[in-house]
Amino acid sequence: MYEYITGKLTELAPAYAIIEAAGVGYFINISLQTYSEIENSDNVKLYLHYIVREDAQILYGFASKAERELFRLLIGVSGVGGNTARMIQSTYSPSELRNIIGSGNAVLLKNVKGLGLKTAQKIIVELSGKMVELKVDEKIAGAVSSIDNEAYNEALSALVMLGFQKGASEKVLKKIFKENPDLRVEEAIRIALKQL
Repeated sequence: MYEYITGKLTELAPAYAIIEAAGVGYFINISLQTYSEIENSDNVKLYLHYIVREDAQILYGFASKAERELFRLLIGVSGVGGNTARMIQSTYSPSELRNIIGSGNAVLLKNVKGLGLKTAQKIIVELSGKMVELKVDEKIAGAVSSIDNEAYNEALSALVMLGFQKGASEKVLKKIFKENPDLRVEEAIRIALKQL
């Protein structure tokens, strides 16, 4: 129904973006991949996927058509919903995901929160042939900024928003930032997602 939205980025968090277009603010769920692409932008264009459920109407936004296509492949697998697909895309970059599926590494894929071994195996079986066709453009993240208390707090709030316990998230993030204080917020979250 909706192809894309272009507008002013009025609010941004690692799990969502609010974009104002024609005087209306749209709440759009995003992955860490998209977050890292748009975090320094004032005006953005996101490719959309619209999900209508009995109890909700949900917009998912992506910085590229390839990322949206990957999302659509993931939700096409029985047992994988929009939030699980977004969690997969936040945990692994498109190229990492392509390698995991290509090598059939269900154990690594099941490290994603909310994903069991059977669903991970199902994703690998159903998407192994389709991932080759999908063109994934992997952009290297831009300038690295020094992490301070604000970055830690932003990463922590994102993990809590994604459904992780605050105590466990704090422990993992403290360890991550202690080992590498120059990490960007989205990278710290990505590493934390693999450890939680």
